[in-house]
Amino acid sequence: MKRRQFIQQSTAAVTLAGIGGLGLQSFNTSNAKKITILHTNDVHSHIDPFGPEDGRNANKGGVARRATLVDSIRKENPNTLLLDAGDIFQGTPYFNYYGGELEFKLMSMLKYDLATIGNHDFDNGIEGLYAQLPHADFEFVSANYDFSNTIMDTHVKPFKIFIKNGIKIGVFGLGVELNGLVDEKMYKETVYKNPIEIAQDMSRILKEEHSCDLIICLSHIGYYYKKNPDRVCDLSLARATKDIDLIIGGHTHTFLPKPTIEKNSEGKKVLVNQVGAYGLYLGKVDFYFESGKPTKSDGATIIV
Repeated sequence: MKRRQFIQQSTAAVTLAGIGGLGLQSFNTSNAKKITILHTNDVHSHIDPFGPEDGRNANKGGVARRATLVDSIRKENPNTLLLDAGDIFQGTPYFNYYGGELEFKLMSMLKYDLATIGNHDFDNGIEGLYAQLPHADFEFVSANYDFSNTIMDTHVKPFKIFIKNGIKIGVFGLGVELNGLVDEKMYKETVYKNPIEIAQDMSRILKEEHSCDLIICLSHIGYYYKKNPDRVCDLSLARATKDIDLIIGGHTHTFLPKPTIEKNSEGKKVLVNQVGAYGLYLGKVDFYFESGKPTKSDGATIIV
């Protein structure tokens, strides 16, 4: 089977979302630069695929299968980033035995570009997270966790900038409030800051000071809380900010067959996506640029 056919047949859902008001008829892909964003969230130490008797998840997932998908997509488009939205740890005996070493080593083999930190990544304490950093050949971003008085100081950046085919991509991270969710002795003096205020600042810095063409928020604050609609979430974050093009979410294990389209504080479109949990799905969002401006995006959730 040809690679392109394989990817198309593996796609659970695809949506087209025009960005910048340009109609599809006037869009010329031959002149466009294509940037592909692949993403996972809440993998929770699921290394192996689910077995044939595992109900609705039967024969899904697994790092090896994800690696095959990622490799095939990168061959289709070398201008690809692979990101993770947190909760890498906790969920199988692999974490109980290896403490996160295996997860970071495998993610490094898949050549993840960047990850943010979820609440369960503190499950062996902040010292346990720090101890596994040498096994990660990728960096971590979190703009609203202040680690300055902890062992993680200088090991987590607020944002990172990538350049792919001349397109400057800024990615910043956000984490969920730890107080009441994680034992304080596990995260020590880590200071949580308001994610909306931080996101407003980060998007301004990336857009105005660093002239980024594409801005991505790697979020572990949750998609939406039906029982607590006033709680900060990815949807309210999208509405309260500007200049963010894509929010990649985690924490609530929300499966979206396609990215949600929200309007930001200026009425412009923001894509919000999250792909469930346990490595069952791989998120894929393609952005197309003409003259340095995003003109179209394709969003897909791919079954692993």
